[in-house]
Amino acid sequence: MSPAPQPYERLTPDLVVDAVESLGLYCDGRILTLNSYENRVYRVGIEDAAPLVAKFYRPGRWSDAAIGEEHAFAGELAEADLSVVAPLRFDGETLLYHDEFRFALFPCQGGRAPELGDADTLRQLGRTLARMHNVGARQRFHHRPTLDAERFGHEPVRYLLESNWIPDSLRTSFQRLSAALLTQVDQAFARAGPVTALRLHGDCHPGNILWREGVAHFVDLDDCLSGPAIQDLWMFLAGTMDEQREQLDRLIEGYSEFRDFDWRERHLIEALRALRLLHYHAWIARRWHDPAFPHAFPWFAETRHWEDVLRQVQEQLAAMQDPMP
Repeated sequence: MSPAPQPYERLTPDLVVDAVESLGLYCDGRILTLNSYENRVYRVGIEDAAPLVAKFYRPGRWSDAAIGEEHAFAGELAEADLSVVAPLRFDGETLLYHDEFRFALFPCQGGRAPELGDADTLRQLGRTLARMHNVGARQRFHHRPTLDAERFGHEPVRYLLESNWIPDSLRTSFQRLSAALLTQVDQAFARAGPVTALRLHGDCHPGNILWREGVAHFVDLDDCLSGPAIQDLWMFLAGTMDEQREQLDRLIEGYSEFRDFDWRERHLIEALRALRLLHYHAWIARRWHDPAFPHAFPWFAETRHWEDVLRQVQEQLAAMQDPMP
């Protein structure tokens, strides 16, 4: 069997420079690879100007229309005076092409991770997310995914089982525990009832926020999707249940200054955490043919890792049975 094609095999530094310079810019020779697994992202020095960030999209992952919606949403947020790092336009276009690759250029934004233990920081994040969601509610995505249990839970579990990633010694336990967890997820969505699906950041964790001078600068809308507002809030919660309740209260305190929050969505916090756990492992498994993944996650194929996954599923199942009130 021939080896699987490598999606970025031809993406050399010279090609990155050629792509950027095809837009009439002149690189100064400094290229720094930034942390990204799904795409390839580089900080590129520009002669007599500030450096730019070049993002090369993973071939075959998104359609041009889906990337266009990502870019349009980022632009909409920026026009609403929200600090979102939106792609730059060249001859009116944000999605650019060079050789076989699609790419975009972004301003280079500095900052640090937000201090999530600080109540004022959480309130400010809540205010900003409410304003983002007000923009997100204006219209719908047509080419981006919708966050639901089937796409982000049931299907990833089927993939892991059908692709034989689960060691034989753990397969039965994984089937049983993941089925039980997904039953709890489905019940949580049923308890929450119909909730409003908004255009969301979608992957709103502290690593995608650059904090500077009291302002949250949001980056990387690559996973933007439609879903409940709580998806952009729950990843800021950590620690004991009491600590998480306090953090959520502070987030919602700020959020409510600009947008009403549907408290039924609290029922979805642990369900969304469960879906992220399952989807994350299927994501790594699907990308294993990309050499960056075995290099970054060498433990992923080891039995002891899947033993730890079972433990995480058990812990999440317990959390689902005693959710945040």
